This record gives sequence, C-alpha cells and structure tokens, in this order.
Amino acid sequence: QVQLVESGGGLVQAGGSLRLSCAASGRTFGAMGWFRQAPGKERDFVAAIRWSGGNTYYADSVKGRFTISTDNAKNTVYLQMNSLKPEDTAVYSCAAAKAYLSGSYYYRIPHSYDYWGQGTQVTVSS
Repeated sequence: QVQLVESGGGLVQAGGSLRLSCAASGRTFGAMGWFRQAPGKERDFVAAIRWSGGNTYYADSVKGRFTISTDNAKNTVYLQMNSLKPEDTAVYSCAAAKAYLSGSYYYRIPHSYDYWGQGTQVTVSS
C-alpha cells in the first residue's frame, strides 16, 4: 500500500523558513512533486524532482527561495522554504509518479502524478 505522509507545516512570519517533509512508502517512484492550493484557488505546481536525483523544477514564484531534495535512504522528499511571503499561504501536498517523467511540462501538471499525500497547512503572517 502506497503512503505519502507530509509533515512540517505551520505558522511562520514573513521572511521566515519552514521545511516540509514527505515520507513515501509502498513502492519505488520515478518523480516527486510538491503542489499547493490556497482557499478558493486552483492547485498550483511548486517544485518537482526526479527521484533518482538530478533534475529539479520550480515554479517561477518560488525559484530562488524554495529547494526540493530527496533522501533516498529515508525514502523522503523535502521542500525547504525560505524567505516566505504571505502569498505562500496554502495547503501543500506532495505527489508521486510511478514512472520517470519526460520533460519539464510533465513534472508541472497534477495529472502526471499517481499518488497524493493528505496535505499540510502552511500559513505565513505579514
């Protein structure tokens, strides 16, 4: 049974940092991604990574502030979020794709991913 369990969300002041974790179990994956959804808005791509390492992808809105990484030994993907802004407030969900994805476009769309975590709330106060 595949499980993705996120942790690390919370309340932080603008300019602060948080690190989200997503512990994956049940099978191997080709790619991992983070998406977020603010109230009343659609789910947006945040960052993604090829599970075996290497290629990373970021939304323009987080580039230079967020870093995605994996720890293969722990089967965990991280999202380090620095210089947080109030507009980063959302529920953050990790996602896993069974297969390797080919091309930046496919890393950025939700339909490429087969499994989703339950989400963790990130709130950034001004």
